[in-house]
This record gives sequence, structure tokens and C-alpha cells, in this order.
Amino acid sequence: MPELEIKDRNNNSIGKINLPDGIFGVKGKKDVIHGAVVNFLANQRQGTHATKTKGLVRGGGKKPWKQKGTGKARAGSIRSPLWRGGGTIFGPQPRDYSYGPPKKVKRLALRTALSAKLSDGEVVIVDNLSIGKPMTKEMVEILKNLGLDGKSVLIVLPEKDDTVTLSARNIPGVRVTRAMDLNSYDVVAFNRLLMTKGAVAILEEAERA
Repeated sequence: MPELEIKDRNNNSIGKINLPDGIFGVKGKKDVIHGAVVNFLANQRQGTHATKTKGLVRGGGKKPWKQKGTGKARAGSIRSPLWRGGGTIFGPQPRDYSYGPPKKVKRLALRTALSAKLSDGEVVIVDNLSIGKPMTKEMVEILKNLGLDGKSVLIVLPEKDDTVTLSARNIPGVRVTRAMDLNSYDVVAFNRLLMTKGAVAILEEAERA
């Protein structure tokens, strides 16, 4: 099992934690992570883009001129895609970009991303991050003590904590999430993972389920 020091808010070592091999000791292929990230980004797309076809552009109901005898090319509508102000040929239409890979693949990608993060020395474990009241200054101080100031940090908590979330939301590059909401994209998008012991326990419990 990978072993990591547990820090307090002042960056003092207060013990060690054995991280589960099934989550932090996986040697998977990077293409698994890539596929999960592409899937996440695709699922974020709204797909509301739209262009007007010939039938959707206003006007053009009357034939511009008679079919024969004018010497001009025949035309049925001034809203033809060949005309200025006409419809668009094969333009983008609203669609759903989301798709769902197998759950096993998503879980493997997350484990692989977490394992890579740990092997690169980019995971910090703290005993807890509870704060009495929302205070950005206190959260900045905690990050500074842990050597995380100036870096993009994903704070992983065992459960929703509005106090921590409010304290971190105005700090550039810092975001808070629950352990159960963790995904491969978030893991690779941030420079560091700041996790509590409780968050690791939640991930370990989910792994056993």
C-alpha cells in the first residue's frame, strides 16, 4: 500500500496513512484517462447551436420570376442557400453530445489519474479542514502553510461543507468538491489534490462497494 504523511494546517506531520492500492496504486494506460476527459468535456457541451435552413429563413415564399422567358437562371425562392440572406446548407443543428462509457472504464480512469497524481507527489493529505465561519483569509493561510499557494488546488472533502466552499470560492485556481463527485477531469485539471482523511475513507468505502 502507498504510504503518505498526514499534515495538519501548519504543515506539521501528525502521522501516516496507508492509501488503498485499488485507488492509488493502479498502473493503467494514459489513454484511459484521455478517454474519460474527452467524455467529461463532451457531456458539458450544451449542443444548442443552430443555423437556419432554407425552410426556416423568413420570406421567400413567392417565386422571384417566372420559370421561362426571362433569360435568367430559374429560381424558386430568394431564400435559396445560393442567395445572399438565404438559408445555410448543412449548418450545425441542436444535438446531444453526451455519451456514457461503461462504469468500469470511468472508475479505472479515475483510479489511474489518482495513482498518477500520487506518484508525481501532487497529493496532500490533511486531518481536517473544518473552519468556524466562512473566511477566505483563513483558507489562504492554510494553503500557504501547506505550500499550495499560487497553485491550482482541488480540495476534496468527505461531504459538502458550505463553510469551506465559501472560504475557497474567491481564491483563483481553487475549487472544492466531494469525494463522491470526484472525476478524472478534475484530477488532471488541477496541479494539486488536497484531500482530508475522511475523503480518502469515502473513496475506499466506495471501492469496496
